[in-house]
Amino acid sequence: MTAPAPRKTPLPTREQLLDYLRDSATPVPHRDLARAFGLHGADRIWLKEQLRALAENGLLENHHDKHHAPPDCLPPVTVLEIAGQDEDGEVLARPVSGPAAETSQVWEILLAPDRGGQPPALGERILARLTHLAGQRYRASIIRRLGGAARRLVGRYERVAKGSGLVVPADRRVKEVYRVREANRLDADEGELVLIEPLRGSRRDQDEARVLERLGSGDSPKAYSLVAMAEYGLRDLFPKEALEEANTAGPVPLGDRLDLRDLPLITIDGADARDFDDAVFAEPDPDPANPGGFRILVAIADVAHYVRANSALDREARKRGNSTYFPDRVVPMLPEALSNGWCSLKPDEERPCLVAEMWIDRAGQLKRHHFQRALMRSAARLTYEAVQEAIDGHPDALTEPLLDPVLRPLHAACKALDEARAARSSLDLEIVERQVVLDAEDRPTGIVPRARLASHRLIELFMVTANVAAAETLEAKRQACMYRVHQPPDAAKVEALGEVLRALGLAFAKGQPIRPQLFCKVLDQVKGSAAANLVGELVLRSQSQAFYAPDNEGHFGLALQRYAHFTSPIRRYADLLVHRALIGLLELGPDGLAGEDAALFAEWGASISKCERRSAMAERDTLDRFTAQLLSKEVGSMQKGRIAGVARFGLFVRLAESGADGLVPIGSLPDDRYEHDARLHALIGRRWGRVYRLGEAVMVRLREANALTGSLIMELTEGEAGPSPWPRGSAPKPSNGPRTRRPPQRRSKAKGRQSRRKDRR
Repeated sequence: MTAPAPRKTPLPTREQLLDYLRDSATPVPHRDLARAFGLHGADRIWLKEQLRALAENGLLENHHDKHHAPPDCLPPVTVLEIAGQDEDGEVLARPVSGPAAETSQVWEILLAPDRGGQPPALGERILARLTHLAGQRYRASIIRRLGGAARRLVGRYERVAKGSGLVVPADRRVKEVYRVREANRLDADEGELVLIEPLRGSRRDQDEARVLERLGSGDSPKAYSLVAMAEYGLRDLFPKEALEEANTAGPVPLGDRLDLRDLPLITIDGADARDFDDAVFAEPDPDPANPGGFRILVAIADVAHYVRANSALDREARKRGNSTYFPDRVVPMLPEALSNGWCSLKPDEERPCLVAEMWIDRAGQLKRHHFQRALMRSAARLTYEAVQEAIDGHPDALTEPLLDPVLRPLHAACKALDEARAARSSLDLEIVERQVVLDAEDRPTGIVPRARLASHRLIELFMVTANVAAAETLEAKRQACMYRVHQPPDAAKVEALGEVLRALGLAFAKGQPIRPQLFCKVLDQVKGSAAANLVGELVLRSQSQAFYAPDNEGHFGLALQRYAHFTSPIRRYADLLVHRALIGLLELGPDGLAGEDAALFAEWGASISKCERRSAMAERDTLDRFTAQLLSKEVGSMQKGRIAGVARFGLFVRLAESGADGLVPIGSLPDDRYEHDARLHALIGRRWGRVYRLGEAVMVRLREANALTGSLIMELTEGEAGPSPWPRGSAPKPSNGPRTRRPPQRRSKAKGRQSRRKDRR
């Protein structure tokens, strides 16, 4: 009997199989996997057994038609939900079913334009074919739009004739105007905001809808936050059972708690803050073994005492995920009886708290820490501005007696913590936040940049230190923890960033290890230059989005190996889970984390991460509407700005004075054939060589300001705008490869051939 021929190559290991699957952009067919490793005959049976074992251990999944992939790989055809837009106006989508939707992985799925059709609306579901770009980035092409429940929209009702009216949607991505019959208008009045449901199956030229709810006058200053709440499903009212539980709350006796009522803990918040959930104290460490060190206390409202696991309050808080902050109102995670009452650390009132007692050395390094339940009495409610004035030598009547015993030790400890932050090279991006100024009737009167003071840094660093201590405590004992995860940026994004930086004349070598120090060096190169804002924006865009998950992957931006949110359980459900985990681990009471709840952390992490993104979009949209309302009085004016985004359909320009973003449509640019260079964030005129790049200073005329949608339309004008961050002679040239430009108008085949021959010449 002839012996079988020896194998030319050894059988692959399981890790080699997994590595091959991980490197693939999409699930791999069984036959392709066998061919890649040269497997034939009986070897294919062996391969099938290996793949089955890997699937049983949860290391891969079997997709349709014998396709295999790791659990975090998206299938080539999947159902997506439209999730919003990115900074460049690209439509984003997310998986809605299967393992890809259940994982805490953050996908970046860009929707390719649907030629000849309206772009899908926010929340609409589509069946799409995915093309892998890099890392977790995909491009999706619509196969078909799926049926199901019609999406609800908010809009302004306009009566056009007896018995009928029109609703103009507030969502700027929805271009349809809906007809409402008399029987479906719910007695809505002219100019009133309404919640509508599009009616399916209409055969008329105009889409029809019915009014589900009347939201009030569209001219009311509170209309803009109401629109966002209705669009994103944010509930202002609490279930009756949750309110009853909150209303039964009351004071807590000292009992076994640590008595901190005589310690001068203080709260430092914004002037408009209504809830105070963190208090701080610092003093020099008397231990001679720690010269120059400090003892720091961060006391956090004991929300876990009042919100018990699986109660009506708890279930509602988990659904909300977090509080949402609008210029004129707050949609809280907890009822006011708790958020502004028993869980708010008001001055001169006894409140239960969970306190982190921490010791740092003179270099700001955390040496040890301890958590305990306590009873405290805040010595003062201070604002950032008042603390800053006191530190700068101008105390008022409230801060004067606190200056030496409280504020100066806090400031000294903050300086040590800031040294530690700088030493580990955490990212310190100077992002300017806009703040709407309201009058007594909640009408916008101005938009100002939110001040960034040293007192803000003080609270931030104290909170970060307490968050690290919480994560370290739980991880050391292998206790379930809801980590705040910030993954390193995708390598493809970093390389794309490098191309732009090199075009700016900055040093950025290829293939460097992706560490926070890399970005800090880049930011240091441009500090104080015309390119500082541009580079900061590019570095920010290259970063991944943070999320909540039970698996520790570190926090890249803060350059920390472990990090969890502990300091705001009034407004973030993740913090409440961390409190319960600490209480259970340290045996601080019966209201700790239940054992069965730990198994749900992955599901809850994905849910509250989604809630966080929903709130961020609602807050951003509302700010845009308030801004458009203010700028509606300035239509026709000339304003300075900078190009803040470049898309295939135009330029996004950020105005210098208000910080508002508006669109310059590509059709309004000087006549040319523009191609979109996504790598260099530029629109390049193929015929005449005009170039519009991210960061360029421009002059614009404000053409439209729509407060209902929050959109601004602008056009470029001639005039002095400001220095360019780009060096002379660095303008990119039109490429000969694939381009993204305006779709050509319809023309005959003969004219098309003539035009192409001219282009070749």
